[in-house]
Amino acid sequence: MIKIDLRLFVTLSGYLPEKNECLEIHENTTVEKLIRDLGIPDELVKLIFINGKRQGKTYHLKQGDRVGLFPPVGGG
Repeated sequence: MIKIDLRLFVTLSGYLPEKNECLEIHENTTVEKLIRDLGIPDELVKLIFINGKRQGKTYHLKQGDRVGLFPPVGGG
């Protein structure tokens, strides 16, 4: 098991587990699997940041990663 820091923004915040500051997950978990395990519909996640850098859903999470998930954002 590894620990990550998980942050869900805007409309995704409702999917945040209670103890998110140090979420424990299995080694070799991808971002895609994390999203699925949290019950977030795939189409709701538009941007993925790991340690401040944009990543894709196939990224394998590592011990201590800071994970930020963002929904589609509109502007005007």
